[in-house]
Amino acid sequence: MTSPSPLLYDTYYHIYNRGVNGENIFIEERNYDLFLKLYERHITPVADTFAYCMLRNHFHVDLRVKSEEEILETKKTLRVSSVNSGQVKQGILANQDEGRTRKPLGSKYVSDQFSNFFNAYAKTINKAYGRTGSLFQHPFGRVPITSDRQFWNVIAYIHQNPQKHGFVKDFRDWKYSSYGIILNEKHTVINRGEVMRWFGTKEEYLSLHKEWMSDAQAKWFAEDDYD
Repeated sequence: MTSPSPLLYDTYYHIYNRGVNGENIFIEERNYDLFLKLYERHITPVADTFAYCMLRNHFHVDLRVKSEEEILETKKTLRVSSVNSGQVKQGILANQDEGRTRKPLGSKYVSDQFSNFFNAYAKTINKAYGRTGSLFQHPFGRVPITSDRQFWNVIAYIHQNPQKHGFVKDFRDWKYSSYGIILNEKHTVINRGEVMRWFGTKEEYLSLHKEWMSDAQAKWFAEDDYD
C-alpha cells in the first residue's frame, strides 16, 4: 500500500484508525483515559481538537493541524516552562534556545507525532496485556475538511458513531466521546470554545446532532469507516 502524504500544517482533518485485523484497542475502561492522556501529550501541542470518539476497535478525531509557526511557539513555551521549575533562561542561553526552537520542523513532523502517539499507546497496552507487535493499522485514515458544512457534519458523524455501530441505542449515552464534554466545563483535549464559535449557539450544536448522518452523506469524509 502506498503511504499517504504527510499531514499538512494549518489544515483541518477527519482522522481515524483501528486495531490491526479489527482487534480491540480498548480492552477495559482505564484504557480510554490512557488514550486521552497520551493524545494530550503528543497531539495537543501540534493540533486543535474539536471532536473525538473512542470505540472498542477504532477511534475518530476532528482536528486542525496548527501552523508551523504556532507549533514552534508552543515548543518554545513548553521548553521555557520546563526549565528549572519555571525559571526563565536569560542572555546567551535564551538566545541559543530560541535558535533551536525556531529550526524548521519539516513536512513529516506532525505525522511523526501521530506515530509517536500510536507507539506510546501500543507499548503500554502490549506490556499490560502480554501482547506483541503492532496494535494500530497503518497507515491511519485522514480526510481533509474543506468547508463549514463538512466540519459540522464530521463532528455529528463522529459523535453518532457508537449508535451507528450498535454499541448504544442513543449515541448521547456513549461515555467515550466528546459530545457531552463540549457542553460542560470539565478539563478536556477539546477546544470547546472554538467548536461553539463554529456552531454559533448551543441550540445549533444540539440541532445538528438530531440530523442523522447517513453512510451516503458520510462517504466523502469517512472514506473507509470501520465496522
